[in-house]
Amino acid sequence: MLSDLDIAKIKDLCKESRLNVLKMVYNAQSGHIGGALSSIELLTVLYNKCMKTCPQWTKSKDFQKRDRFVLSKGHASSALYSVLAQLGYFPKEELLTFRLFGSRLQGHPVPICPGVDVATGSLGQGLSIACGMALGLRLDKNPANVFCLIGDGELQEGNVWEAFMHGSSEKLDNIVAIIDRNRLQIDGCTESVKSLDPLDEKIKAFNWDVIEIDGHDIQQIYDAIEKAKENKKPTAIIANTIKGKGVSFMENNAGWHGKAPNKEDFERAIAELES
Repeated sequence: MLSDLDIAKIKDLCKESRLNVLKMVYNAQSGHIGGALSSIELLTVLYNKCMKTCPQWTKSKDFQKRDRFVLSKGHASSALYSVLAQLGYFPKEELLTFRLFGSRLQGHPVPICPGVDVATGSLGQGLSIACGMALGLRLDKNPANVFCLIGDGELQEGNVWEAFMHGSSEKLDNIVAIIDRNRLQIDGCTESVKSLDPLDEKIKAFNWDVIEIDGHDIQQIYDAIEKAKENKKPTAIIANTIKGKGVSFMENNAGWHGKAPNKEDFERAIAELES
């Protein structure tokens, strides 16, 4: 159980990350705001309260003991970069190099950035990579866990379901899939493009445990991840979220999937978040 102080600190970090995401995408005039904002609480709780992290990255003696993370929805990289910067993986000043030529903070994460284990961005592939990492850790008798954040639009890719099948077949109890269920993708509502419901029953049919939560409720996120870490079978957390969370005119608006704000929109969004 998180304390009130813990929750307050997480909320402050989330607010900072939302501001960072807006500034990064506006500065680059390129990026994916909607799905980054929907995943802020998920990433912030995971990295600050549930994962064994390694901010010194390869220089730390604990490098091999760290938990692994795969951002399958690689287009939400701005949210991940903000969380990594908050933890000291690289200076916060570097955030404004996002998507600029020569930056380590590319539009989709690559391992030249401290804290990034694997390049992602081709949707539907992250869970397969995570399963491979989890199996490798088990063969090495390494107790680390693997966490994979997946967009719900990605679940329309067949590769994801092959990974669900493989994870249960190999009894990978050291893997946790977190689904950012904001119900929107670049073409509109997921249920109109290619229906996913009943999502929980489909994943259970692959013999994964399923936990469904409010993906913006800090306590629920923490409890679900901690429970998943103790499970004796692979676990999927369906986190119901709001695309564009925190900015009124971006919330539940598929138009903000991959669009950078103009000056007026940027100033309006910043004012909302700072109020």
